[in-house]
Amino acid sequence: MHYQCLIVDDETDLAKMTAEYFQMFDVATAVVDSAAACYEFFADNTAELILLDINLGDGSGFSVCRKLREEYNLPILFISARQSDDDVLAALSIGGDDYIKKPYSLSVLLAKVKVNLKRVGELKAAQAAEKALSENAGRSAGQSVGAKQEGSTVDGTNGAGAPGGNAEPSLLELDPATMSVLRRGERIPLKAKEFALLTCLYNHRNTIVTKEVLFEEVWGDAFYGDGTLNVHIRKLREKLEDDPNAPTLIKTVWGTGYILEI
Repeated sequence: MHYQCLIVDDETDLAKMTAEYFQMFDVATAVVDSAAACYEFFADNTAELILLDINLGDGSGFSVCRKLREEYNLPILFISARQSDDDVLAALSIGGDDYIKKPYSLSVLLAKVKVNLKRVGELKAAQAAEKALSENAGRSAGQSVGAKQEGSTVDGTNGAGAPGGNAEPSLLELDPATMSVLRRGERIPLKAKEFALLTCLYNHRNTIVTKEVLFEEVWGDAFYGDGTLNVHIRKLREKLEDDPNAPTLIKTVWGTGYILEI
């Protein structure tokens, strides 16, 4: 069975109340109360998003997140009564997309869930469009070969006038269909929030993007702590920069935000 949201929390009364609230707003939600039950759930069901507690009766939500990340690329939002910044940073560093502290507001939590579900839907639509485009290109490939040969000139230039037809490759090529980025011929997979963050920076490339804009466009909420953003920027730099400690792509504009220079 398919659900939009899975809540993994051993505070069953709170989890069930949250699920009932979500379902009032047409967000199909399932509840499990342990790590083992979470793994069993995915044997027969699917979910688009997970709300994951850290303290589970049979294990840690951190361990669950790591294991799920090995197989699934879906938003994982931690919900926990643990308040320390170390816990927040640990959750985001191992693949969490957000950290919501208990007690939480049901309406605010629902808003965060809906923002993430909207992005999941947009990604699926982009993947479907990319697949359709690829299939159409494959069907027409045989017909276009002859036309390309006729369009070549004696000196080896193509219609764009570039010798040999080899254009300089783009420094970064974002692929929403696979949630990855192509850099220097290497395809680098990203997590959902990493890809959303890079997409925002890319859309505003070579201009300063304030923290408030990043929070609003990537997380759908302008009131996040800097720690959340810093962790995701660090992860992007580790994947894209030659030296993450001396970045040349994603640069910090102190006190303001970041700039993607390409």
